[in-house]
Amino acid sequence: MTDVPAPQPAAGTAPTGRVVVVTGAARGIGRTIAERFVASGDTVATLYRGGDLPTGVHGYVADVTDSAAVDAAFAGIESDLGPVEVLVANAGVTRDQLLMRMSDEEFETVLDVNLTGTFRCVRRASKGMIRARRGRIVLVGSVVGLYGGPGQVNYSSSKAALVGMARSITRELGGRGITANVVAPGFVETDMTAALPEATQKQYKASIPAGRFASTDEVAGVVEFLASDAAAYVSGAVIPVDGGLGMGH
Repeated sequence: MTDVPAPQPAAGTAPTGRVVVVTGAARGIGRTIAERFVASGDTVATLYRGGDLPTGVHGYVADVTDSAAVDAAFAGIESDLGPVEVLVANAGVTRDQLLMRMSDEEFETVLDVNLTGTFRCVRRASKGMIRARRGRIVLVGSVVGLYGGPGQVNYSSSKAALVGMARSITRELGGRGITANVVAPGFVETDMTAALPEATQKQYKASIPAGRFASTDEVAGVVEFLASDAAAYVSGAVIPVDGGLGMGH
């Protein structure tokens, strides 16, 4: 993907509230998170690879595996909208495969998007936060980051590493009014889970104490809290949104 910014502002609206960047806001959890910030009056931008965006979200096409593209997108956001106060690093991919069959490419691709891509976005966003002496960084992890998942050595590794990233950021930047936390969703109602066979869905739900999948809005609500003033003293935390699936992990 190129790093050509493609702003998509809501018609007739002027920037208000904070400037929030949500990566991967075209679908799934990221889309709902972006919609929630828009509804709260924030100015929301996304780095994304394509697709329709929610109303009011400013889109900047960039591949998070390309540092120059990430830097250019953030420069565009800062020029068009203002300093970034909140970053929600949500963009991610899966390449599920059993360990013995997993190729280097399948492992490296997932790590480059989910972990290194997150690092690239956090590194760039943190520059303005450090100058402003305030900021919220929310990394979207997964229950399998600590719970594990068969066929997901690559994905689990990438999500587990986000915990160390958030805690290291907290050690570095906690004294500058910047927090960094991980939200760890379990099974969520998305197109991906909807496509699972009914028997498989039933099996998964039987392992969840809540007995159901989460809605994307339930995940977005926790992200919104962590980005709020109310969570100013919460940093380096891992917040599960998994209906009790990963308790103790």
